[in-house]
Amino acid sequence: MTELLKISLPDGSVREMQPGATPADVAAAIGPGLAKAALAARVDGEVRDLNRPFDCDSELSLITARDEAEALELVRHDYAHVLAEAIQALHPGTQITFGPATDDGFYYDVKAPEGREPFSMDDLPAIEEKMREIIRADKPLKREVWSREALIERWESEGETFKAEWAKELPEDEELTVYWSGGDWLDMCRGPHLPSTGKLDPAAFKLMRVAGAYWRGDQKNAQLTRIYGTGWLNKKQLDAHLHRLEEAAKRDHRKLGREMDLFHLQEEAHGSVFWHPKGYRIWRELEAYMRRKMDGGGYREIKTPQVMDARQWEQSGHWGKYRENMFVIPDEVPNTADEGALVSDEAEWMALKPMNCPAHVLVFKQGITSYRDLPIRLGEMGCCHRNEPHGALHGLMRVRQFTQDDAHIFCTEAQVVEEVRKFCELADTVYKDFGFTYEIKLATRPEQRFGSDADWDKAEQELRDAVANAGMATDEFGWEELPGEGAFYAPKLEWHLTDAIGRTWQVGTIQSDRVLPERLDASYVGEDGDKHRPVMLHRAIFGSYERFIGILIEHYAGRLPSWLAPVQAVVATIVSDADDYAGEAVAKLQAAGIRVEADLRNEKINYKVREHSLAKVPHLLVVGKREAEEGTVAVRTLGEKEQRVMPLDEAIAMLTAGATPPDLG
Repeated sequence: MTELLKISLPDGSVREMQPGATPADVAAAIGPGLAKAALAARVDGEVRDLNRPFDCDSELSLITARDEAEALELVRHDYAHVLAEAIQALHPGTQITFGPATDDGFYYDVKAPEGREPFSMDDLPAIEEKMREIIRADKPLKREVWSREALIERWESEGETFKAEWAKELPEDEELTVYWSGGDWLDMCRGPHLPSTGKLDPAAFKLMRVAGAYWRGDQKNAQLTRIYGTGWLNKKQLDAHLHRLEEAAKRDHRKLGREMDLFHLQEEAHGSVFWHPKGYRIWRELEAYMRRKMDGGGYREIKTPQVMDARQWEQSGHWGKYRENMFVIPDEVPNTADEGALVSDEAEWMALKPMNCPAHVLVFKQGITSYRDLPIRLGEMGCCHRNEPHGALHGLMRVRQFTQDDAHIFCTEAQVVEEVRKFCELADTVYKDFGFTYEIKLATRPEQRFGSDADWDKAEQELRDAVANAGMATDEFGWEELPGEGAFYAPKLEWHLTDAIGRTWQVGTIQSDRVLPERLDASYVGEDGDKHRPVMLHRAIFGSYERFIGILIEHYAGRLPSWLAPVQAVVATIVSDADDYAGEAVAKLQAAGIRVEADLRNEKINYKVREHSLAKVPHLLVVGKREAEEGTVAVRTLGEKEQRVMPLDEAIAMLTAGATPPDLG
């Protein structure tokens, strides 16, 4: 008698199934509704195809659309395969390479047939329609295991040189799997996949754009076309995503930065920002705000060098782990002759600092520190440089030169939990002042790391305890752990902000580090008279000023709170007879501390209103002959339809209240 397989389900029940049974068979045995809804299966923790037979007694959970994160990854992977199949159906001779799922969709890298131009936006409508045809055909997706020789032979016979090259380089002991779409199209893939193309919603995807790419990401290799799409579980999700993209385009900080005359970027300084007066005013207000917060939190501000000897970075561990992202500088006078190398082979090397941590340790090490002095909180508005690839740069969001609201807390082990708890509360006040909600995540030890497991155990638990003591280790704060995502020297807490259109931004962080004090020989004298290592807490709230300003611009769609607005009010005249009164109003507003400008141009008032609205000025004070005679102003507040006429002194009081930073109100 054949022994039945025991399949354990999440509710604790056990189903006995015949050998060769699949998760799809279990779903059907439970009920037709589940059989229809099931997309894939988690078997002993591994996500698998529904139709892949069980190997032995197993634990099973079925994945449906309710398991949104897993379901989205599955459907996006399948949309990518359908995209490749559609392209090859429409354009025989197209070579396909790879097509992964992404955070909001999928892409596939392809090479157009010989003699044809690379694919363009004009090709996308026909490809989309072919994809829908494949989805509606409900083609079964079937997994097979092939020998390496058979697979390479298949790809070479079909002219798929990229696939053949990849198959040859896969590890010898790796099982090579392919998936058939129906019986007429094949791709090499680890899977898993949905049971059939019909499980996809033909109305829930859209091809978005094309871009150039290189085979295996190397510009020395063949150039390919990358076709991007967005894919969702249903049309409602797609429509919501497209609406978010429209909103994001309106809020793009690069577009608003030009309209508001805040900053610009240009090739002469790749990845570095040219701040204009109005943009730098925002910076200065943020810097003043953060200084008040740091002063109130017991931080002492320092300033450290931009360039440090490479040996310091070797000792800290950054040279080995981070050198490819550092700008290195020869410590040598360059050769000025017409011939010969610019730098000799004997040159010593220095580097622009990519982070402030080692320099802060050097400040801490000056003199003898007692346990009575701890905790020591050192803060710096520290300018750093990182050698990001040109293609990765993105406005203010990803730059090469940036300034952090950086600080390091040197404390005893007994002080760690309390210091981290205080930081959690400080970060909470800051993010609420800017109107953000947030979630807190704990990123734990990566595979490649410095330090002992015992130290990592201790550091991770300290961070857990601190968040719990702050009352934030709850669903309300989105508390969860992110295994393997810590830095190479320390676990970290991350603050993920949610903006006005639902996007999340990882901004603040605090890391509990025992590695760097050891590597750089930092110590304090304990109560016992012996030397001890401090724990070093790395922390930031804004992250970088550049990126935080970009996030603020997009969060507020340029309509910054009055206290942050570079120009808080404009006094605009209707007729030239009011010019003198406008000048008096400007002088009184300036005396009250309002950042104000006058607009006395010989233009119609509607033109002035429109122009200053585009510049996102919070308040427009309109004055004409009547206002001049009565000592009033007509106040137009950005975003409000109605204007209010009030005495000038009343308007000044109203503007002053709105222009007060939240920590001073």
